[in-house]
Parts: sequence; C-alpha cells; structure tokens
Amino acid sequence: MLRFAYGARSHVGLVRTNNEDSGFAGPYLQLVADGVGGAAAGEIASATTAYVVSALAATHPDDDPADLLARAVQEAHRQLEDGVAADPDRAGMATTLTAVLARGDQCVLLHIGDSRGYLLRGGGLTQLTTDHTLVQSLVDEGRLTREQVAGHPYRSVVLRWIDGRTRPEPDVVGLDLRVGDRLLLCSDGLSDLVAEGRIASLLAEPDPDAAAAGLVEAALEGGGKDNVTCLVADVVDGPVVHSDGRLLGAMRDPSLVVDPAAVRSPHPA
Repeated sequence: MLRFAYGARSHVGLVRTNNEDSGFAGPYLQLVADGVGGAAAGEIASATTAYVVSALAATHPDDDPADLLARAVQEAHRQLEDGVAADPDRAGMATTLTAVLARGDQCVLLHIGDSRGYLLRGGGLTQLTTDHTLVQSLVDEGRLTREQVAGHPYRSVVLRWIDGRTRPEPDVVGLDLRVGDRLLLCSDGLSDLVAEGRIASLLAEPDPDAAAAGLVEAALEGGGKDNVTCLVADVVDGPVVHSDGRLLGAMRDPSLVVDPAAVRSPHPA
C-alpha cells in the first residue's frame, strides 16, 4: 500500500503580514492551497478548502480518490458561496488547490490554479501540473516563450480557481508513482522565486523535512515577496498508518474555516 513519508514548511515571507497559504501533509494526502492574491479573505478561502479536502479524505477512506477529490472541491465551492452570503466583505475570495491522494496502489492528483506539483525521479525533476494562468495560456498558444514568463506584467493573473461564484473545473489525473519517487507540492511563493534547477538540487536532500526547510529558505533568500509553502513527500510502501497529519499556514486557525461543522475536522499532530 502506497503512502507518504513527508516534511513540510510554510512561511509568511518577508513582505506580507498574513499567511494566505494553507497546507495539509499526511501519510495519504498532501495538499497546498494559496489564497488568490489581491482578493478579499484569501486566507479564509484557502483554509476552508484545505479543511474540506482533508476532512473528507479522513472520513471516507474507502471512496475512489478521484471521485472524493472532485466532490471535495465542489463542497469547498459551496462553503465559500455560503461564506460570502454570510459576510459580503468576503466577496472575491478565492484559492488555488493542488492535492495528491493515495489509496492502495492508486494515487490521484487534483489541480486548479497556479500552485504546483513536481516529481523528482532518478535525479530528474518533472512538473506534474500546468498553471491555469494567462501567461501559461499564451505559452500554450505559442505567443510567449517560457523564458519570457518571469518578466511578463500579467504573470500573476490566474484563470481558474475555487471561489464562491463559479463552479470550479479542476484537472484530475492519475499518477503512476513508484516507491522511491519524491513529490513536491508548493505555492507560487517558491516557483516564482526559485529556478527549477535550484529546486531540483534542494530536493536531493535525503530528509524530506530538511528539504522542505531548504526550499522555503531559498524562497526567502530570493526576496520572500509572497507566502511560501512547500510539502516534500517520499512515496513508500508499507502497512496502514494512522496519523492526522500536519496543518500549515492559515489552516492552523480554525476560525478561518467557513463551516467547521460541515465535516469532521482533522486534528494537528
């Protein structure tokens, strides 16, 4: 049975005063949610979404992972809709989500927005996700090169997210993971400031927690202009383990979740 041996870090950065990132790192679920910058109550959107996904995963261990993740995203959307109805000042809150759920020998990736998932295998780094951004759409159309993305004035424009207005449309794909693979899930506070070659080098650190810490430190050294969250998870095979996992960033504050009674809350380790 596949599961994760993991390390994780989240940091507010050197510019922001609050952390709109949320993360959950557990033996079967890894996720990062980044409250969309510039929108109202981004930390509420990310914390609520991370809470819903992690709680549903914990309370429905036998469900098909793709179905569970897709259902959780729609439930998060409904909670954000209710949150705006209860407090109109929250209008516009939204979040990205990148999550990997393991069930038996199956692993599924769900992705919406511009947080990223990477695979380190045999020393080679592969990006598993495609950014749902304006600049990525221009790259896909051949109107922009990858080298031009970093300096583009609209590189932060996200085209798909989870909010309380429109039905989210995430990518959901199966992953062919092997024992010995290493996953990295991160917010754009890392990927915008640290080159992929440097990311691959730091991921080579054997201890996943030390690797996560090194990645966050590299983002801070690069300017720390945004919140940064990094989850490093090694794919291992072994018997079932029971652990509630680690809560990161805004998810550590239960008052930010729109409706904690909707699903059972996971408890911090």
